[in-house]
Amino acid sequence: MGVRIKSTGTSRAEDTNSIIEHSARAARESLQRVGMRTDQVGVFINAGIFRDSNTVEPAVSALIQKAAGIGLEYGEDDPRTFSFDLMNGAVGVLNAVQVATSILETGSAEHVLIVSGDTHPSLTRSAADAEFPYATSGAALLLEHTEEPVGFGRVHIARDAGTPAIESFVDTATMGTVGRGLMTVVREPGFEDRLLAVAVDAARAALAEAGHTDVSSTVLIASTPSAEFPIRLAQTLGIEADSVRSADLSEGDPHTAALPLAYDRAVTEDSLAAHTHVLFVAAGAGPSAAAVLYRLPVLAGTPA
Repeated sequence: MGVRIKSTGTSRAEDTNSIIEHSARAARESLQRVGMRTDQVGVFINAGIFRDSNTVEPAVSALIQKAAGIGLEYGEDDPRTFSFDLMNGAVGVLNAVQVATSILETGSAEHVLIVSGDTHPSLTRSAADAEFPYATSGAALLLEHTEEPVGFGRVHIARDAGTPAIESFVDTATMGTVGRGLMTVVREPGFEDRLLAVAVDAARAALAEAGHTDVSSTVLIASTPSAEFPIRLAQTLGIEADSVRSADLSEGDPHTAALPLAYDRAVTEDSLAAHTHVLFVAAGAGPSAAAVLYRLPVLAGTPA
């Protein structure tokens, strides 16, 4: 038994830069793909970081949930959907998987829907640039418990001491009256090497606990602080370059949406069928990383 990905959803449309709308569209798509009703979602988790106009309150998960039309029934006997934000940079989506697994394994909910994605708070751009290195997009993972021997293993975490490697903040000394549309991102020299080191530690821990010594049939899906990062990680772990799957990086790093976008693309392109496992690895500010080994169903290339 385990927790598996039932469906995925994505949004990269050009008619909006709102992460609330992108995440809501991805959430709706993930439900529509499997013919699920919105009232079947018991828990809704948002792992995105950069949001419309630097919104602080209410929780962005609630705004996305409303836009997606999930859990809006208020009758006495209507089902409830509990939502919350879980923010830990690029690592957040795997932290959300960790929480979702605990919820589903205890039977506290039938399905958990995770959304992630980021946008520039000014809502004036979708592509990454030197000032803000993240692309606008939304993604969703719909998870369910299964009695089959497939799905996620235990999520492993790794951290490094010292400075955070990446920092994002609104400079209150200079924000003036336009602070809701500003964001400063600082990447320290050598940040990618530091992310790689913790990513390797987390990945090796996940593989070791599972006794997964043969990675010849394993796909790697990793964060993309650079386009080369997943390849560098694969080389260190002994995974072939042609077993690396990434999201469309034409507009830059999707940040918190990188892993679900890559998985969705791999399923859509039917490029998982020759593999038995996916190793998900996320690394970001801290520096910190998380990794989990995912055992694929037999018909891996068929969308759920």
